[in-house]
Amino acid sequence: MVAIVNKIEPNSIAEELKILPGDEIISIDEVKPHDLIDYKYLISSEEISLHIKRTSGEEEIIDIEKEMDDDLGITFESAVFDKVISCNNKCVFCFVDQQPCGLRNSLYIKDDDYRLSYLQGTYITLTNLRTEDRKRIEKMRLGPLYISVHTTNAELRSKMLNNPKAGKIMQELQWLNKLEIPVHTQIVLCPDLNDKEELEKTLDDLLKLKSNIASIAVVPIGITKYRTKKPFRSFSSEESEYVINQIANFNQKAGYSLAVPSDEFYINADLNIPEHEFYRGYEQLEDGVGAARLLLDDYKKHKRRLPKTLKKRLSFTIATGQLACDIMKPIIDDLNKIKNLNINLVAVKNNFWGDKVTVSGLVTGNDLLESLLPFKKDLANLVIPSVMLRKYTDKFLDNVSLAEIEEKLGVNITVIENYYGMKELIDLILADFTNVKI
Repeated sequence: MVAIVNKIEPNSIAEELKILPGDEIISIDEVKPHDLIDYKYLISSEEISLHIKRTSGEEEIIDIEKEMDDDLGITFESAVFDKVISCNNKCVFCFVDQQPCGLRNSLYIKDDDYRLSYLQGTYITLTNLRTEDRKRIEKMRLGPLYISVHTTNAELRSKMLNNPKAGKIMQELQWLNKLEIPVHTQIVLCPDLNDKEELEKTLDDLLKLKSNIASIAVVPIGITKYRTKKPFRSFSSEESEYVINQIANFNQKAGYSLAVPSDEFYINADLNIPEHEFYRGYEQLEDGVGAARLLLDDYKKHKRRLPKTLKKRLSFTIATGQLACDIMKPIIDDLNKIKNLNINLVAVKNNFWGDKVTVSGLVTGNDLLESLLPFKKDLANLVIPSVMLRKYTDKFLDNVSLAEIEEKLGVNITVIENYYGMKELIDLILADFTNVKI
């Protein structure tokens, strides 16, 4: 990997210097940056010497004078410019290992990189830190970090991660605690393995370190039809409710909602989603924790903008994963009370990964087609969430493009970027899809 420019901010120093997407940053003050952390540190000075390589192959050194800590306005293709630190575990629940052959290479990358944890909030296990990594974390106090704990039982964690080094998790967390580096933790819960008494022990152990434990997300294992390792079952409705109650009892001891179950547990148990205050800033949103509450609250906020009757008839279809569909159903039912408005909500069945995978972000183009072809003659406008598409592209996980879906269904597709909110959807209704761009 190298430091390749992906985007230039308007009216920035980089735009003034005519730095363009595709250009490469070779060094700053004769120091080669290995990642975005190095880059931000190196450009913080008032005077810097930037060595770049243009897309033409021509190299150039640019001397820059600026205010201290002023940013150059450059976004890179990757947050790390050297090799991503890979995972050395073989977790019993690993989703990457539950994928079929033939997908794009990036889907098989198992990173366990502390830099990406700090920069992008990805989870790491702390099993592969080198001495120089530890020194850098200590020196720069890199945090918050996102740690996959799963269990604090040393023997069980080594078994779950298939790595004898994994058993030192409490020592590692104590090290970060002494450094006062905040950490967000994750527990991927597996039935009959790290749940019940083991979960209680893990939560109690983390409570002892709560001065720097910012949050604890508890999420159920994801299971695809391609799983070849020892099979796992899903949590039953009763077991999901048990997990929720177990965490509620723990939070009473903590004095606040330190641990938060994923939305899936509440939906599976058919229980109400907790109120806004429970999620304390939605620090585990990317882990499926709190998205449902954001969606429900955003609808309450924006529904008042809607009239009781639309001036003309409007019909469209929303296609999303089963989990999001369960959350959105009462919202769509309420919207359909508006005269002249008809919204058809379709839960896309995940044939590619298997019916136990219900999130919208893993819906493939072909599964979307299969779910909607029976309604083809009734489709006028189709709305999908942006998480269905690969970032910065118009393609689904299986490389099917939006244009292909539109052609085969004979429908216009609108992609909603704001996956956790209802503002864009209500904007679409009020605009009657006029001048809407994909």
